[in-house]
Amino acid sequence: MTYEAFVETAARLWDEIPSEYKRGLQGIHVLEQLKTDPDEPQLLRLGEYYDPGYPSVLGGFAGIGRHIILFYGSFAALAAADPEFDWEGEIWETLVHELRHHLESLAWRDDLVQEDMENLRRYREGR
Repeated sequence: MTYEAFVETAARLWDEIPSEYKRGLQGIHVLEQLKTDPDEPQLLRLGEYYDPGYPSVLGGFAGIGRHIILFYGSFAALAAADPEFDWEGEIWETLVHELRHHLESLAWRDDLVQEDMENLRRYREGR
């Protein structure tokens, strides 16, 4: 899938998500780059949720807003290694994952952060 087709697919899937779930989000951004985990460079990050925090937390980061980022290069690297790679399914799964981070952030929850950390711990143990 080309970068342009990826952007179009991500936008179409984003539009399918009801607006009430996107409350407080400035939107999604698709970057061409490949992104690795800073602590585990062999692991690719498909997406990230950027939350600047609330203004009352250490002064906050006014004006930055909340965003979901998708890393096209990471998807492309996985697809290159898997001829059966489901681009649309993976984009959808990543959008929903990052959206869940957003919703939990609004609710002052970190359940998915804890799940992500547990998955990383299991990955490290399995190496």
